[in-house]
Amino acid sequence: MKIALKAVLMLGAMSLPAPAAELTVITAGDQNMVDYVNQYLGPMFEKENPGDTVRAVGTGPGDAGSQKILERFEAQKGNDSFDTDVAVVHEKFVGPMLKESLLKDYRRDIPTGDLVTSDKARMALGTDVDGYVMPMFSSQTAIAYNPDLVPNPPKTYAEIADWAKEHPGQFGYNGIKGGASGVSFVMGWIYAFGEGDAKTLMNGPFEESETRKWDKALASLKDFNTSATLTPGNAGTLDMLSRGEIAMGPVWVDMFYSWQADGKLPPGFKLVLPAPGMPGQPMHYVIPAKAAHPDLAEKFVALATSPKVQAEGIVKRFNWYPGIDADKVKAELDEKTWNKLFIDVTPEDLARNGKPFPIAPYNNAILEAYERQVAN
Repeated sequence: MKIALKAVLMLGAMSLPAPAAELTVITAGDQNMVDYVNQYLGPMFEKENPGDTVRAVGTGPGDAGSQKILERFEAQKGNDSFDTDVAVVHEKFVGPMLKESLLKDYRRDIPTGDLVTSDKARMALGTDVDGYVMPMFSSQTAIAYNPDLVPNPPKTYAEIADWAKEHPGQFGYNGIKGGASGVSFVMGWIYAFGEGDAKTLMNGPFEESETRKWDKALASLKDFNTSATLTPGNAGTLDMLSRGEIAMGPVWVDMFYSWQADGKLPPGFKLVLPAPGMPGQPMHYVIPAKAAHPDLAEKFVALATSPKVQAEGIVKRFNWYPGIDADKVKAELDEKTWNKLFIDVTPEDLARNGKPFPIAPYNNAILEAYERQVAN
């Protein structure tokens, strides 16, 4: 009788549903990042996991938002578990998190892990992050141009330099002030014309001697600026393009397409990603090493990086490039959307010419050298 009762109790326990859990997602970035989780990803995840809920909290835009997440993790390092299950951070903060052993190695444990082809999921500004991140999206810079004024756009930095001299004032960028599209152009210039190894700038290690190999490149950039127009920032470049004040300039691809969708930029304007490349940057999904709900966190990231969600949520909603292999997303997109995002800058272009920013010491050194040798 006791054995039978025990068996009944065990069966009853086995049939009980798992207790409901609240998955906490914290994200750097603008409010649209929080809204994306709370209004789109969260409800979808809750539907697939009845009883569980998702709550997103924003920490603010830019590097400051990711810095707050790093500090939050550091403050909880001695706890049995963190108050965060999933975080979305800028790539430059993954390295410091790994050095503090704050992150879980999880990418190979989720079904979408092998859909990532970008090198940025393996190296983040000189740090080996392979396994610890899943890109949410990749934001890329490129050169926007008016095809009526530029029927044969330059395909390389060298051709851009020649074109700008032949068309004074028609190439515009914001230098290194007011927006990262101009910073990206400057970094690409150093990759193209610097006498050092661009891969060393991207991956490290930092060597002071490398910083003395940019003098000729910076001198040529100062000369280039005499033919270029300096714009007020990211939006300023797009606005001057729209009004015909310039014919070409570096922009963030997602901003370019959003402006076109809003009617603020003519629909015929196009993009080119010049060789040897321009930097972009991803936002990464990371899972804390002591996440309270690690299995649920992995399920959430797997959903967020599935081809269907990447197509609908990342490409269609925000005009971002997907975090996973674009060819895996293509089947989930209509031809019009695919052609809009990938006809000018193809997946092959991205793989070949989409570069990371330099590691922080080189990045800072280039900006300081620009102020000293180009802006003055």
